[in-house]
Amino acid sequence: MNIVCLDLEGVLVPEIWIAFSKASGIPELTRTTRDEPDYNKLMNWRLNILREHKLGLNEINATIEKIDPMPGAPEFLDALREKTQVIILSDTFTQFAGPLMKKLGWPTIFCNTLVVAPDGAVTGFRMRAEKSKLVSVQALQSIGFDTIAAGDSYNDLAMIQASKAGFLFRSTEQIKKDHPELPAFEEYDELLAAIEKEL
Repeated sequence: MNIVCLDLEGVLVPEIWIAFSKASGIPELTRTTRDEPDYNKLMNWRLNILREHKLGLNEINATIEKIDPMPGAPEFLDALREKTQVIILSDTFTQFAGPLMKKLGWPTIFCNTLVVAPDGAVTGFRMRAEKSKLVSVQALQSIGFDTIAAGDSYNDLAMIQASKAGFLFRSTEQIKKDHPELPAFEEYDELLAAIEKEL
């Protein structure tokens, strides 16, 4: 029994924080998990920037409402879900995910939660589990699934490496260079064909 585990940002939708960086005019917020392997460090750094600029969930969500899936992503996801079960494993947050899941046809997503004050200030975040993508893949394997995983960033590598088959999709040159053993694709039809071979 196979199940495909996909990253969200950079694979199916554009990076939320990069979009918000452009909307807010704060270039520091372009830093993502493609640049910083330590997610806790990255998120605490982001929260400090939000506090400095007195920005919160309302402003971020106004940007998210305008984000569309990457061209071809909904069709890729639909084609994949016709063949097998799919779960999105993301380090994004439930407060961000809703509008994006609607545009993708409501796939299942496992993600984290922000701590938000009544005025919309983001005061912290709660990870679903330590190394949540890896832990999720291991949990699925423990109940009889063979996992196939794809992602683009440092925080995807553990779930990709732990899976029966794993792929990089639209990743950075550095990550591809560091992991030549992982097949890397740029187009959805290539990724779909590679996954189908493993089903």
